[in-house]
Amino acid sequence: MIRAAGDHDQRGAVTGADEHEDRGAASIRSAGSRREGSVAGANERRARPADPAAVRVVLPQHLRTLARVEGEVRLAVPAPVTTAAILDALEAGYPMLCGTIRDHVTHRRRPLVRFFACAEDVSHEPPDALLPRAIASGAEPFYIIGAIAGG
Repeated sequence: MIRAAGDHDQRGAVTGADEHEDRGAASIRSAGSRREGSVAGANERRARPADPAAVRVVLPQHLRTLARVEGEVRLAVPAPVTTAAILDALEAGYPMLCGTIRDHVTHRRRPLVRFFACAEDVSHEPPDALLPRAIASGAEPFYIIGAIAGG
């Protein structure tokens, strides 16, 4: 049987385009898709509380493959923007990444994973420490990197 993209299988699981849309719900719209110049767009901005920060995250290739994404990921991260808040948003939007970056139970960073913000290693900073404004605004990406080990 041939199914159109976005159909549900017999178990009710989403397949095709809907799966991608569900995963993308945690990410935010690109700036170009908002109606910036329209009256409706201005009313939307006034009526809603402050939009969560548009944080850019760069994942290592093996995690991009697991999450089925290309390039960097854009996430809606509520203030304050911290490493923990970014990882919470990332795991909420891409549940297949749960446990790959930090432990399921303790939420501690995996040993061979490093975090970089504005070219600075923030791996050993407390997870609730505020990240630089350039990360919070989306001007600079937050990097998650698999550490290179060996001799």
